[in-house]
Amino acid sequence: MTPEDLPAVMLIERETFPADAWTEGMLRGELDDQPRTRHYVVALVDGEIVGYAGLAAAGDQADVQTIAVLAAHRRSGIGAVMLTELLAEAVRRGARSVFLEVRADNPPAQAMYERFGFEPLGVRRRYYEDGTDAITMKKDLNA
Repeated sequence: MTPEDLPAVMLIERETFPADAWTEGMLRGELDDQPRTRHYVVALVDGEIVGYAGLAAAGDQADVQTIAVLAAHRRSGIGAVMLTELLAEAVRRGARSVFLEVRADNPPAQAMYERFGFEPLGVRRRYYEDGTDAITMKKDLNA
């Protein structure tokens, strides 16, 4: 992902996370840390950005920062492709585990993470702006 991708990414961000979307400034800050501690990718369909995902990595730990896909393209495997890339990047960077938070009211995303071997760790009560809980999950890359 590059700064030139931000207009399209911000549309997806606002559609996917209307109650707690990141600002453009926040995403620019993430991109400023590429490739040192961040890795962001976009998904294209017919030349159009339809999804994006990001990873933060430091030492032997990585965190999935975000995964978002336009509603019209969900359940088509795009999120899984991007998650596969994030996990591969975590391995390239020497991470032994990957963590994430997922909305408690998003069973499809939880199911995808579980298919990839993420296991629930706990719950962060009222984590999101709208009061929704977050489920924390972890994947051991050495398993």
